[in-house]
Amino acid sequence: MTTQPETDAAPSSRPVVDCVVVGGGPVGLLTAVFLGQAGLRVSVVERQPRRYPLPRACTIDHEALRILQAARFMADHAGLFEPSQGERGGYEFRNGKGELLQAIDWNRTAESGWANTNGFYQPDLEAGLEQQAVATPGVRVHRGWTLQSLSQDREGVTAALAPTGRPGEIAQVRSRWLIGADGANSSVRSQLGIDVGDSGFEADWLVVDYQPLAEEKWSAFVTQYCDPAQPATAVNSGPGRRRFEFMRRADTTVEELGQDAAAWRLMAPWGVTPQTARLERHAVYTFRGRWARTWRSGNAFLAGDAAHLMPPFLGQGLCAGLRDARALTWRLAMVHGGLATPAVLDTYGPERSGHVREIIDEAVAAGRIICELDVNRAAARDAEMKKHFRDADAATREPPHPRLGEPSLTVASGGADGRLAPQGRVRVAERVGLFDDVVGGGWQLISRIGDPARLLGDKDASWFRQIGGVTADVSGAGPVQDLDAAYERWFDAHGCEVFLARPDFYVFAAGQHADIPRYVSRLRQALQPVSSTGK
Repeated sequence: MTTQPETDAAPSSRPVVDCVVVGGGPVGLLTAVFLGQAGLRVSVVERQPRRYPLPRACTIDHEALRILQAARFMADHAGLFEPSQGERGGYEFRNGKGELLQAIDWNRTAESGWANTNGFYQPDLEAGLEQQAVATPGVRVHRGWTLQSLSQDREGVTAALAPTGRPGEIAQVRSRWLIGADGANSSVRSQLGIDVGDSGFEADWLVVDYQPLAEEKWSAFVTQYCDPAQPATAVNSGPGRRRFEFMRRADTTVEELGQDAAAWRLMAPWGVTPQTARLERHAVYTFRGRWARTWRSGNAFLAGDAAHLMPPFLGQGLCAGLRDARALTWRLAMVHGGLATPAVLDTYGPERSGHVREIIDEAVAAGRIICELDVNRAAARDAEMKKHFRDADAATREPPHPRLGEPSLTVASGGADGRLAPQGRVRVAERVGLFDDVVGGGWQLISRIGDPARLLGDKDASWFRQIGGVTADVSGAGPVQDLDAAYERWFDAHGCEVFLARPDFYVFAAGQHADIPRYVSRLRQALQPVSSTGK
């Protein structure tokens, strides 16, 4: 990647910023890109003067890649991501004898048009996002600045910032909104006095990243070794890289586990030695499951690890943060543009909290399976799991597919509402590609019966276009051709003919083709209630 841009100038002290984003990691940078693309003036404030040069998160799912696609990131950076491959669905749980206990189908055909699960190298992702943020009109990135305090009134937020290490040199920055995307130890969350819930799960693990110098053959993209003698994880962590994770046992201190020698000793059974690999990074982390009790206080919001923290066993930590970024920014953009009232911001926290809590619960449950150290309990676990999945085909299950939490900005639609909407490859005239690129992202009204626009009156059709809505008939009779039957499969699975999806790809409403006018009317009322819809 290219060198980092010079982005350490002081933020403006004049009240000319629409949003301050605290935290310059992937979630904060993507948040700034989306807001800048929507015409907002954004200041990203990051306390570290330089990007962290070593890997951290290393798996990303199809939905997160569609979110990056929506930010126009994937057109130039799709090569950063390596799709999951391997037997048993790509993700295996094995016991100490190597016997298969369970698998998760990470190689499934995903809803979003991208591979279900992918490995990546976080420094490259962050470099690309920062370059895009700096190039986005209205966005400024200020590295080497730390949030000292914040205060609010009805009109907005005042952030007191200082150069990192020089807390006395205060600059006051005024903004309409402030977003804390500043990690697990969030200063924004602390300043807002937001309490944190705890799953009660906690375990120290050594994370080792290396580059193989010899060819390695792995049966799965990720393997969890549920061995009470030494729980371990093997991960494909992006093109040309691998990762091992090892749980700390009671007879080993954190300091001992953090030594180079411990990393080499623990990887040796897999043939990973100083002769076959280059050690890139090793660090001891405490895996936990936590969440903010509320994600909003006045005009300040939380996103990413500031709002939730989960064990990495499902590879969903960063994915959840990118979902936060999209869910919050489309709302802020519509309020900023006068297309929605501020009331739409009220559903951001409940929707995202309910969604991510389900993933945290599943990640913690997986962690409890993996981290069992008692030999007898581990043997009983193995027997129960093998009994439950005696049918070899049944041993592979789906990854979690959570619904949005409540209250949500949706219309009850027989279970499809609040679920992820599909994206397939389409052809329009001579152009072939993913729907969002070829037809359009944002609000999508898609039918398999006919042209949705024909059922809308002039006022509703004009309003829908005004908010960036697109319509499409994927029946085959219109100009949009559903090349791989992605939409046909989705409609069949949900027993409906049409769906109205939001800019974060979740279904607002779904049902029969004749319901289209009602769905658009309900959406207009949800975004611009009462007198607003009479304009």
